[in-house]
Amino acid sequence: MRVLLQRVTRASVTIENEVVGKIGQGLLLLVGIADGDGMEQIEALATKITNLRIFEDDEGRMNRSLLDVIAARPESVDGIVGALVVSQFTLYADVRKGRRPSFIGAAHPDIAAPLVQRFAEALIAQGVPVEQGRFGADMAVSLVNDGPVTIWLDSDELAKPRNG
Repeated sequence: MRVLLQRVTRASVTIENEVVGKIGQGLLLLVGIADGDGMEQIEALATKITNLRIFEDDEGRMNRSLLDVIAARPESVDGIVGALVVSQFTLYADVRKGRRPSFIGAAHPDIAAPLVQRFAEALIAQGVPVEQGRFGADMAVSLVNDGPVTIWLDSDELAKPRNG
């Protein structure tokens, strides 16, 4: 499982001129599911993401988690403080050969769709308000990246022991 996390001041997903998901301050989470991913990866990444200290404290240091920010201010002027989850199979693009990306590493939609939904539910279970895109739809994603802070999370990499 892969997640491209972006700290935002606001983000939204529009499908056919209709806003289907919108948040104020929080995290835009582009989520890719691979063959073999399951609840273990979902729970690990949901826990990691909700507790990452990537929001600024009163001294301007990245010392607050998404849960801390939600507890301090559940709404912003642009909407709820929370997460916007958007399915993104292209996170598994393999561009090593030729000019056309291969997506063979991405899980089939029948497997990926319910796992993306379970990931959103895992965030909700930890106290994060969640808005979502629509799996498989042609989506226009808008965001204002805050910082900018963009972090790549890969469940395979997180499972490896850390050197040093």
